[in-house]
Amino acid sequence: MKAIRVHQTGGTEALRVEQVPDPQPSTGEALVRVEAIGLNFIEVYQRTGLYSAPLPLTPGKEAAGRVISIGPGVTQVKVGDRVAGVDFKGSYAELALAPADRLVKLPDSVDSRVGAALMLQGLTAHYLATSTYPLTAESYCLIHAAAGGVGLLLCQIAKRQGAHIFGTASTPEKADLAAQAGAEHTILYTRENFTERVRQFTGGRGVDVVYDSVGKTTFAGSLDCLRPRGMLVLFGQSSGPVPPFDPQLLNSKGSLYLTRPTLGNYVATREELEVRACDLFRWVEDGTLEVRIDRTYPLEQAAQAHTALERRETTGKVLLIP
Repeated sequence: MKAIRVHQTGGTEALRVEQVPDPQPSTGEALVRVEAIGLNFIEVYQRTGLYSAPLPLTPGKEAAGRVISIGPGVTQVKVGDRVAGVDFKGSYAELALAPADRLVKLPDSVDSRVGAALMLQGLTAHYLATSTYPLTAESYCLIHAAAGGVGLLLCQIAKRQGAHIFGTASTPEKADLAAQAGAEHTILYTRENFTERVRQFTGGRGVDVVYDSVGKTTFAGSLDCLRPRGMLVLFGQSSGPVPPFDPQLLNSKGSLYLTRPTLGNYVATREELEVRACDLFRWVEDGTLEVRIDRTYPLEQAAQAHTALERRETTGKVLLIP
């Protein structure tokens, strides 16, 4: 089969197209013929060496496709099922293995491209808005990178729950996308002080929760956007990791809460994974959740896809197609 391999960390030239043996499923695994691959920033970090990973590496954990064989003991899926998941063992390939109990079946109405685009970012947006800080009609939230993959989905889910939404974006075009997804007020952080604008919009009160995937460059301002006993949900670090700080800072700014969640802890059981995925699929089916696929690339153009991600050129999801 054809796969992308990384033998040495570095720039996009490290992503090499190679022919490798077809994988075979072992106990509890399913082999999937991949139809669409979701790109995520963690693969950029692994390629550059920011996040360590054993080499040689086939990047990718997110994909959708059809099961073509199963290993011993598999009961959750069968050959022929259309599935999606975020625990593939190297999804930048024509074929990929995954633990069968971490795959979810796609409804007939959800095609593979939408399935691949929805899983990681959709599940993340779901747990942020329904579990980490459950939004209600009384909630005021700030969503950074509101026109990004998670941001657009999070805006729509927050709107579905009736929350008041403030969204930051880097360009007027991205701000328009955030507004279309449900943000009542958009803030061009490249031109405006987002903390001052949030305070202005809320009459000085601040928001109940900030969903921050940016990290280093927004952390201090995000804390200053919160009301007393508000929560900063730091779920990413696209601008770099937050430096160490004295927890006394949280006290001095109003007994604030800070959490650093990750998806794995919110889909720890198959039951929870299925509940969240079924919600997402149902919302896609009833039209209350639109999955924006910004662009697709052939598998052989993984380097170009990484370049687009790193340059922040994309809004919504980027896919590779084998």
